[in-house]
Amino acid sequence: MSLTSEAPGSPTTAAVAVVTPDIEALTINEAEAQKEKESSVSGPATSPATDWRPPYYFENGLRRVAPYYFTYKTWCKQRWRGRTLIDVFESEFRDRPLAYYKNAMETGQICVNGKHTSPEHILKNGELVSHTIHRHEPPVTAEPVGILHEDDDMIVVNKPSGMPVHPAGRYNYNSVIEVMRAERGQDWVAYTCNRLDRLTSGIMFIAKHPKAADRLGVQIKQRTVRKEYIARVIGNFPDEEIVCNQPLLQISPKLGLNRVRATGKTARTVFKKLAYYPPREPRRREQDKASSEAEGDSEVKGRPWLHKEGYSIVRCLPVTGRTHQIRVHLQHLGHPIQNDPIYANQRVWGANLGYNDPEALENTDEDIITRLNRMGKEEVADAVAYHDEMVDEYYKRKAEKMSGELCEVCDTPLYTDPGLQELTLWLHSLRYEDAGGDWSYVSPLPDWALPPSGMSGPTEVGSMEELVCAVKDVNPEIA
Repeated sequence: MSLTSEAPGSPTTAAVAVVTPDIEALTINEAEAQKEKESSVSGPATSPATDWRPPYYFENGLRRVAPYYFTYKTWCKQRWRGRTLIDVFESEFRDRPLAYYKNAMETGQICVNGKHTSPEHILKNGELVSHTIHRHEPPVTAEPVGILHEDDDMIVVNKPSGMPVHPAGRYNYNSVIEVMRAERGQDWVAYTCNRLDRLTSGIMFIAKHPKAADRLGVQIKQRTVRKEYIARVIGNFPDEEIVCNQPLLQISPKLGLNRVRATGKTARTVFKKLAYYPPREPRRREQDKASSEAEGDSEVKGRPWLHKEGYSIVRCLPVTGRTHQIRVHLQHLGHPIQNDPIYANQRVWGANLGYNDPEALENTDEDIITRLNRMGKEEVADAVAYHDEMVDEYYKRKAEKMSGELCEVCDTPLYTDPGLQELTLWLHSLRYEDAGGDWSYVSPLPDWALPPSGMSGPTEVGSMEELVCAVKDVNPEIA
């Protein structure tokens, strides 16, 4: 069975049909574990069948898509069975308010097996849930998808930050696959071999045929492919190699939120500082020091990031591949990514920013989820990096949040444009290489990882050997 999505015509939009391929992980008889297993290497991404044309226009440095009608269709998942329709939408979808979903069910915009149903309908195995909406895609960066290498088997791309790989959630055309299809033609078929989070930039592999995707997929699964990321973190990171072995637990599938937890999945990351850049403003350091002395030692201990002056560029070798693994491990170590809107967000994690709290004694999971749910609705998601008063006020104005306005066509609450801090995360997939030395691809360092003006520092990284040596006894497959 396949998951299909249709974009029926509207009074202002030409009819467009979008068809996604057969995806075994979404069939109704598959276990949830199989779905997770298959998510790392997806099937081919096919294109709209008729009347297809690139839907983009560019404005204010952003790639945009005009609103259009669209129908989502998905088979009842195993975890949905026996639950009411409204309960599933409340727990797993956060694009719209609960009142919208209830009204959509009552008016027939949300159907089961193509028929009008009530919010209290109990979902069963084999049922098809559909949702027709007037779709408003968020804009993404206007930066192109860079090509680092291309041959008869594989395309190695340099993904821009802020752009999702596949159509998902509020994004469809504004995704790497659809942007590349617009450039290569509607018959182009993509076989993605690895995935990056929407905010993460850097190296991605897109195979041109299934055999090439399978070959690389096997290597990645066997952990014989070395991956190196580069991150910009708060403060002066330790000089020695740091191996973080803290297990990770997903505490909210809806938000994709993870925390260090003893009951989580095994995770291992190697970190090594590449450079440290102190702050430029000595006056501000003196102000912080005076403020700290006035507040007293106890207050300073409660805000450890006060003394983490400047920032470090850190090399990261993820031995395992858990969701948000690098981001969560850096947070646990007390050096979160400097502009991370989730894991360096004081409004969500409190003064300590989640540092060394594996038992969730300082912040319960429920507290974190509640605070994070407010971001982008009542509040703006901002990292500690933006707590300078003038910068903070600027980003509050230039951030995606509910505008208070409604769409004239469908009454959907409208968002403002995202700000730069919501399109960029200082985490970059820098290098992929075969442990046996057969191939290696390295992207240029992003601008934010280069030495600031007037300062000296590295403009490239060396080999991965010093990172690999830290774990080669435990993980010989990558040595």
